[in-house]
Amino acid sequence: MRFQRDVLIDELYDLARRDKDIYFLSADFGAPSLDRFREDLADQFLHVGISEQNMIDMAAGMALSGKKVYVYAMGPFITLRCLEQLKCSLAQMNLPVTVISVGLGLGYADAGPTHYATEDLACLRSIVNCEVYTPSDTTTVVTLARLTNHKPAFRVLRLDRNSMERIYEGDVPIEQGVHEIHKGERIGVISCGYVLQRMWMNWDEICGGKSIGLIDLFCNKPINLEGLRPLLEKYDSIITVEEQCLTGGFGSAILEGISDLGMHNQVKRLGLAERYYFENGGRDWLLDTFGLSNKTVSAMIHSC
Repeated sequence: MRFQRDVLIDELYDLARRDKDIYFLSADFGAPSLDRFREDLADQFLHVGISEQNMIDMAAGMALSGKKVYVYAMGPFITLRCLEQLKCSLAQMNLPVTVISVGLGLGYADAGPTHYATEDLACLRSIVNCEVYTPSDTTTVVTLARLTNHKPAFRVLRLDRNSMERIYEGDVPIEQGVHEIHKGERIGVISCGYVLQRMWMNWDEICGGKSIGLIDLFCNKPINLEGLRPLLEKYDSIITVEEQCLTGGFGSAILEGISDLGMHNQVKRLGLAERYYFENGGRDWLLDTFGLSNKTVSAMIHSC
């Protein structure tokens, strides 16, 4: 298993060696893959220090000059701290900058609430012209890296700190934005990122003998409603699972989509309680303790 950030940076490294218009800006030296990029492609790498807001403005200027720009930092600092810059410097001018946000949800346990990104999806969903992706494995990350190079746009890639098993062995339908990993009969679970990976690794145990669908919605914005429709309409009940506070997040996006499609599925949402998490014990302990354990998912499935 490999870390998503290292898979992405290594793929961008290979692309940058062939394309001198690719530039990588970093506010973090915390990844071994960054060392190789910085040493081998020094003319295409800029370390800006702990200055994420300035980094976004620098990226905007470089994009205006025709460069393919990638900016990288810890999740809460490159999204919530930079929300005004993302809106004014990138979104309003619709500039093709890829924002690499590492450590979504409770990924930086046990650093506390300042280092958690449990509201970022709700905030990012509100920004015009912003595409948002949350990959659930490393194969999807590689496909996303190639998409950002082939079709540059203003995108936020929400990557995980944890290593990931490979869910997809072949091509990922990245431009479809959604894929059904397991087909079910009456109940479908839809998620993305680390919590989807956790469920996928224990799917038989969670389902308890039932035929339950599992859907990976890796493109969180814009949601491909017409691609989602045939996946959801066969299920009476939909369960959304997200490592976010529920207000305005992943489950809210699904509810909005179902309403816009005129569908009438029963929808139940699982997410983090709307509070700040000061407790220590590691990410999985936090998820299990505060409402996102596999047992909780299983119980909700069996209540439908």
